Amino acid sequence: MNRKLLTAEGYQRLQDELNDLVRKERPEITKIVSWAASLGDRSENADYHYNKRKLREIDRRIRYLTKLFEVAHKVEYSPEQDGKAYFGAWVELENDEGETIKFRIVGDEEIYGRKDYISLQSPIAKACLGKSVDDEVRVLTPTGLKNWYIININY
Repeated sequence: MNRKLLTAEGYQRLQDELNDLVRKERPEITKIVSWAASLGDRSENADYHYNKRKLREIDRRIRYLTKLFEVAHKVEYSPEQDGKAYFGAWVELENDEGETIKFRIVGDEEIYGRKDYISLQSPIAKACLGKSVDDEVRVLTPTGLKNWYIININY
């Protein structure tokens, strides 16, 4: 894994998830697996098979998050960022037709489950970096070149 950037909120959310998995979910599922195994024949024991599979998924996620935190870098907000679009910024764009979009520029690990978060690696995020309000943002899309204007930036 390369160095992974996370906003302070994203870092805390993933840290909370890891703590919850280790301290709460894994011990609960382990108890259920132990109980189901004590019933005897495991070949037809649905509780045992289902919870064993769930335990493997939890262990996989714990390993992933543990490795992520080895390379994660928490990016804190800095007042020097005001007025420009950088990592962690909420950016609002408008095109010539009056359509607006609003998104937050975050790390790859934070975009899941959020439609208003975009990856720092996305073309539109790259085009916005370092720009100010009223600057033009040009993004090459599969349908051609799109022009947007930054109408708001906040952190």
